[in-house]
Amino acid sequence: MPEKTQQALNRAIMEAVDFIHAEGWDAPPTLFGLVPSEYLPDHVDDSGDAPLTLVVQDCPPGLAPGSAELADYLSRIAWPPQVAGVILAQEIRFRDTSEGAEAAPRPARLFSGVLRSGEELTLVQRRPSEEELAAAGSFAQDEVELRGGDSVAPEVILALRYGLEQDPEAFDV
Repeated sequence: MPEKTQQALNRAIMEAVDFIHAEGWDAPPTLFGLVPSEYLPDHVDDSGDAPLTLVVQDCPPGLAPGSAELADYLSRIAWPPQVAGVILAQEIRFRDTSEGAEAAPRPARLFSGVLRSGEELTLVQRRPSEEELAAAGSFAQDEVELRGGDSVAPEVILALRYGLEQDPEAFDV
């Protein structure tokens, strides 16, 4: 099994960012299982030497980001041991405190990921306003600005980690 490090998680999250960005805004939450690339015999070689491969999971329709239904869904997942980690991408409302205490919440994407080996990462991508897009020019939609920090969305990290800690045999499937 490949070494599962923070670098591997960082790379997997960036692949998730690229995937979600290509899908566009106003999308439902997307859940990815992270599988060691060596487990996939027909692994596509365009990912280079990525130690982890994203596997998009089918989620029930109608799960709203940050909803009790999404939390309930995540609480019922028990990932098999072959899954090295998990990433959840969801659209949220984000208040950037660096813009001042009166800053209004704005649409953003939240990318949260964990590995069984303990690594975790959460990044936020703010949705550009119409004014920002107009000022930036014709390729502004192609730009992705990510922010992160300590203690960003700790509840999401705990929910994802919970699924990795459960025994799949204990669940009725």
